Amino acid sequence: MSFERIMGLEVIDDEIYQQYRDNMIPILKLFGGSFGFDFIVSDVLKSKTEEPINRVFTIDFPSQEMMDKFFSDASYLEVKDKYFKYSVKSVTTISMHEKSAQ
Repeated sequence: MSFERIMGLEVIDDEIYQQYRDNMIPILKLFGGSFGFDFIVSDVLKSKTEEPINRVFTIDFPSQEMMDKFFSDASYLEVKDKYFKYSVKSVTTISMHEKSAQ
């Protein structure tokens, strides 16, 4: 079993967002996390939120506990503060669930 989070973002600065990704991925790996899918989307046909979405991805962890530890880690929060808030206007959690091994 593992834990997957499906996210939708409105990225407003691709260059700074890429710097965020480049700096957070080594920290993500320390917690056993990885990206499963990653899409840049141009058309959203149906949504449960009014927030625009132009990026959709899955982020996987060995467990929800590891995901929670990652998102509260001081090093990750420093990277998030430096890049994320300048590159992303809105965040939508589409789904979070346990998934069986494939």
